[in-house]
Amino acid sequence: MPLDSRDTDPSAVQDLVAAQARLRAEIQKVIIGQDDIVTQVLVCLLAQGHALLVGVPGLAKTLLIRTLADALDLKFSRVQFTPDLMPSDITGTDIIEEDQTTGRRGFRFVHGPIFANVVLADEVNRTPPKTQAALLEAMQEHHVTAGGQTFVLEEPFFVLATQNPIEQEGTYPLPEAQLDRFMLNLWLDYPSFEQEVAIVRSTTSAQVASVNTAVTQKELLFFQSLVRQLPVADNVIKYAVSLVTRTRPGTEGAPDFVKKYVSYGAGPRASQYLILGAKALAAIDGRLTPLIRDVRAMATPVLRHRIIPNFNAEADDVSRVALIERLIADES
Repeated sequence: MPLDSRDTDPSAVQDLVAAQARLRAEIQKVIIGQDDIVTQVLVCLLAQGHALLVGVPGLAKTLLIRTLADALDLKFSRVQFTPDLMPSDITGTDIIEEDQTTGRRGFRFVHGPIFANVVLADEVNRTPPKTQAALLEAMQEHHVTAGGQTFVLEEPFFVLATQNPIEQEGTYPLPEAQLDRFMLNLWLDYPSFEQEVAIVRSTTSAQVASVNTAVTQKELLFFQSLVRQLPVADNVIKYAVSLVTRTRPGTEGAPDFVKKYVSYGAGPRASQYLILGAKALAAIDGRLTPLIRDVRAMATPVLRHRIIPNFNAEADDVSRVALIERLIADES
């Protein structure tokens, strides 16, 4: 969607700030806590990326995504991934249809659940790689090909996939190349005691919160374009690229701890997403350009699923997050 005359007007960014505040207010009617996760989901949405949410059952992953779709007045669909799910169950399929007037038969394509603005891929690691690939192809290309025809997906198109980190039996972990399609990897933690008390109080009463539209589809498309237009200083871009290249053990200048603990580092897509995420974070904060601190804030969710630790890291109990935090500390 082309930007209007507010492209260079700082008031456009202030419009975005006001819009995300309205959006948060609607989400908070239903979701208690998880403020950082909500921020990262909004960043991913504004940056036109996709997110992978990882957390134990009962942390309101599905509810958060559904509430977000309601507050944006977007078409929402949920796909429960199972071992017997087929690619056509996601993308759609051709059916034979008979014309009642002429009696002639022909194929008609019936759209699958991927034809929505916000798609929840629930427990994405419970389905075989062939079905996972159908989802990930649509995520990357923003279209579906079936029966020799290409069907373009309506914008905005936003996929949020969930994984359960504690049940690995009967699962098909996403390969690293497919994980790379997700802009952010977000880990949800347990709520605090006070938050859990509030959750239990609100979910066990007869009162049901009503979520209103906070941002229209047209406004969201405008804000996504606005984020892309924000300028970025060269030193911020160089910082992001330097941070990513230092995750690669075979690169000159990689720290000794990276050479010791990392098998493979992040690719160029990580640098792109660091900058896009930093832009969105700056815009949410009402700033016209991102700073290095925005890149640092995006480092963990962008890099967590792109750094592959080796057996030394496992033996020494060194996590991916610890490696990222050390990289940031060394760059400071």
